This record gives sequence, structure tokens and C-alpha cells, in this order.
Amino acid sequence: MNHRPVLSDTTPAAQRILLERYRRMTFAEKARIVRDLTRTADTLALAGAKHRHPNASEQELLLQLAAVRLGPDLTFRAYGWRASDDA
Repeated sequence: MNHRPVLSDTTPAAQRILLERYRRMTFAEKARIVRDLTRTADTLALAGAKHRHPNASEQELLLQLAAVRLGPDLTFRAYGWRASDDA
């Protein structure tokens, strides 16, 4: 059974190189990539929240991000905040 992911937009040769590079990365390098991707995702999510709610405060935008990450129920339990129906 082949457990390697198949990337539809990548040639098999390029995929082999990519996977070999991932294998050679240190834990710190992998952690840095995950951190950077998470920051990028947060930046994009906040930009989307600002677009949908242009008058929202920074705190409300961060709560919107929490609702995306945690779901509405856990966000309410953790922060006592629930997004409006038009969120």
C-alpha cells in the first residue's frame, strides 16, 4: 500500500524531491513552516472578517477568528461571545 500523497499539480519527479526535502528537515524547520502557515491563515481570516465587518473593533475581529478556529459553541464557552447571525 502506497501512503505517499499524490499531488495532482506536481510531477512525480518534483513530488519525490519535495518529499525528500521534508524528510531532511529538522523539527525546528518543520515547526517554523507550520507557524508561518498558521500566521498566514490567521492574517487571511482576519482580512476576511474585516471585509465582512468593516466597523468591528479589533477585539470583535479576534473573536470572529476564534469562532472560525474553535467553532461557535467553544468560543462562547471560552469567551462568553457569540457571533451574530449575519457573521
